[in-house]
This record gives sequence, C-alpha cells and structure tokens, in this order.
Amino acid sequence: QVQVVESGGGLVQAGGSLRLSCAASGHTFSNYAVGWFRQVPGKEREFVAAISWPGRSTYYADSVKGRFTISRDNFKNTVYLQMNSLKPEDTAGYYCAAYKSTYYGTGIPDYDYWGQGTQVTVSS
Repeated sequence: QVQVVESGGGLVQAGGSLRLSCAASGHTFSNYAVGWFRQVPGKEREFVAAISWPGRSTYYADSVKGRFTISRDNFKNTVYLQMNSLKPEDTAGYYCAAYKSTYYGTGIPDYDYWGQGTQVTVSS
C-alpha cells in the first residue's frame, strides 16, 4: 500500500511561486506514475500535471503549461510541482496521486493512491 503525502501549499501573491512536494510513505514510488490534480469546492477535481516512471515523460493541462513544472527525485521518493507565475484562478486544494505504471495517466480513474491534499491560495 502506497501512502502519499503532499506538502508545500500556502498563501502567495499573484505572480509568485510555490513548490509542492509529494512523498511516498510505506513504499517507494518505483515503477509508479504520479500526477497532480486540483479541486475547488463545488467543482470537479481536475488534472494538472503528470510524470512517468522514471521521469522521461511529462504532461500538463493547458491552463498550467509553461508555468508549472513536474519533476521527480527517485532517490528521495518525491515528486515536485514547481508553480510559477501563479494566478488567483490557481487557488485550489492540490492533490498528488500515484498508480503502478511506467506511463502517466491524466484521468482520475487511472490513479489508485491519493494524498489528503494541500491548499494553495493565490491573492490578487
């Protein structure tokens, strides 16, 4: 059983940056694809970014392309989401998820293990 733990959320002004971390607990991320999703209360959870194992391929939602970067440190069993040029519309709970596959998925049903989420708030 893979436990996923997110960290790094917070309050930032528009135009600022944050880096989210997603760590594996009780297991490694070896041979797991990892994705980031976000959700605003009252709206559906949406895909943000994903990375394959061991990290050669990445994919981004159009809304974050060019501003967010997903990466992984396989020695630390950690996946990162670097978020630059943040906008108020990026405000959401951000969730990390993983599933055993070498290639990434972009749909919620693809993922088996989910973290509890970390809140990102961008002020205008």
